Amino acid sequence: MIVSALRSMVLLGLPLLLASPAMGQAGPGAPPAVGVISAQKRPMAESTEINGRIQAPQRVNVVARVTAFMNERLFAEGADVKTGDLLYKLERAPFEADVEAKQGAVAQAQAQLENANVTLSRAQELLEKSAGTQVAVDSALAAKRTLDAQLQSARAQLHQSQINLDYTEIRSPIDGRIGRTAVTIGNVVSPTTGVLTTIVGTDPMYVVFPIAVRRVLELRDRFADKGGFDAVKIQIRLPNGKMYGQVGKLDFVDVNVAQDTDTIILRGTIPNPVIPASSGSYGAVQELQNDEFVTVLLEAVEPLQVLAVPRAAILSDQQGDYVYVVDAGNIAHQRRVRLGQSTPEVAAVADGLKEGEQVIVDGIQRARPNAAVAPAPAAPAPGRS
Repeated sequence: MIVSALRSMVLLGLPLLLASPAMGQAGPGAPPAVGVISAQKRPMAESTEINGRIQAPQRVNVVARVTAFMNERLFAEGADVKTGDLLYKLERAPFEADVEAKQGAVAQAQAQLENANVTLSRAQELLEKSAGTQVAVDSALAAKRTLDAQLQSARAQLHQSQINLDYTEIRSPIDGRIGRTAVTIGNVVSPTTGVLTTIVGTDPMYVVFPIAVRRVLELRDRFADKGGFDAVKIQIRLPNGKMYGQVGKLDFVDVNVAQDTDTIILRGTIPNPVIPASSGSYGAVQELQNDEFVTVLLEAVEPLQVLAVPRAAILSDQQGDYVYVVDAGNIAHQRRVRLGQSTPEVAAVADGLKEGEQVIVDGIQRARPNAAVAPAPAAPAPGRS
């Protein structure tokens, strides 16, 4: 009785098992269903990511040129300044007195020279009338020349004193943003005091980064017929991960290669405009700051046409990357490929695949080398060509 019951249950359940094929199978013994796409060329912006730093194109360390007490500071720290703006006033009285003394020395030398000219003129007149001697003329001429030199020296000393007086007003030599002051009012400053403050230019900015020499040569060869480095643009990713909205341009390649890293320094120029509606009383706000650490992306001005497939079509093993290609007889073949610049969604195939070939994208786990499949167009998905 028990054996009969078990036999009946097995017979009743067997058709149910046979009626439930594995998901994705067309039926027992049928080729597995797969989704395929046609490998096509599409534009892709090739980029190289490198760590770099922002540098101000102009950077001036402001120092004192004379020794004096600091009387006034006339700028707000962190503010924008213009060329010629007065930054510091030093004590002027000692230098004004020195200028006045030198002016007196010049006046004295001029008076003595005028007297020497008169003496020389009289000696020459007497010599012409045979009432004087040549010795007197020569002596008067020598005295005049000596006083000429003394007047020239006095004027030079006056000029130097005037320069020193002018140095008591320290002005900005460039347009830019000024930093903190290192010396406060009432202190004595001198050329040995060091940097009083620093001014940096803010727009445009330099972005400086090292790059492998091999990569430089690849870029040069690739874009030689498209304008060389002019065909390469620079984009920046800020420290917070945000892409900077301005595009830069390469303008300098260093002449030396770092021997320890085999890299060469490249520099680009990138705009750094004021952020709209963000300026305060302390000055305008700009995105890029001097010495800021950024990620540099080198991209072609015009996207390259590459043979591309969805990233999901790429499989890998110890031998490298491969895809499954379906031929006209619906047979899947494993094809080794070499990838180029790719994105998380799209893979650029540099070698191993031809345009128009059918590549398996969906159901790829069911494909086997040299085995039959049932291909159908893959469902559209983001990033698929």
